[in-house]
Amino acid sequence: MTTPLMQGKKILIVGIANEHSIAYGCAKQLKAQGAELCITYLNEKAKRFVEPLAKELDAELLLPLDVSQPGELAAVFSTIKETWGVLHGMVHSIAFCPLEDLHAPISQCSREGFLQAMDVSCYSFIEMAGLARPLMSEGGSLINFSYLGSAMAVEDYNVMGVAKAALEASTRYLARDLGPDHIRVNCISPGTIPTRAASGIKDFDAMLKHNEEVSCDGRLPTIDEVGGAALYYLSDLSRGVTGTVHYVDHGVCISG
Repeated sequence: MTTPLMQGKKILIVGIANEHSIAYGCAKQLKAQGAELCITYLNEKAKRFVEPLAKELDAELLLPLDVSQPGELAAVFSTIKETWGVLHGMVHSIAFCPLEDLHAPISQCSREGFLQAMDVSCYSFIEMAGLARPLMSEGGSLINFSYLGSAMAVEDYNVMGVAKAALEASTRYLARDLGPDHIRVNCISPGTIPTRAASGIKDFDAMLKHNEEVSCDGRLPTIDEVGGAALYYLSDLSRGVTGTVHYVDHGVCISG
């Protein structure tokens, strides 16, 4: 029998909110290929949705993580070090912006809203990469998630487009930084998927309809399709790939 792609690999999954989350689609694909998982949840309110999924996935660790709270991120990596002693991969699937700033024209975004968007959506990935580095003594792979609004001025995406552009740039610079340690860093850019986080975007239903119409095959991506891309980037199949942005949007990125 063929050895599962992720057999013996220990992976941190950050960003599962419910069964519709992109991070959950990734976790399912990774678990199916033998990965051992550490899953985080935002707070006690979120835990009741995430815990059943963690049990379904037989996650060894289920830990609280609000990256805006001092000490919580370091605590997650400390527990991973104590429990596993090593880390092979990380999925970063979190973003945040206050709704009033997300819905506002970019020229009217508040300083506080801009800083929150950049902190949670971008800097948290940089901080996680720094904490993961000493645990990836056997090499590893880090992935995050962007959107086409990072490269194009997508209507109603506003300040999040700026934050995602910063995240993509961070991906490239981290790839150079961590490359000597055999740690790869890549970004996946899914098309529109009806997740809880995406529901905060103004006129999101119209965005879904438009993207379905301009996609190459009249379809929208699923969390399982994005999970397949995550499996590729976190497995040895992509061992020669780093610093990239990979679109999973049924061709919307080439259709305008």
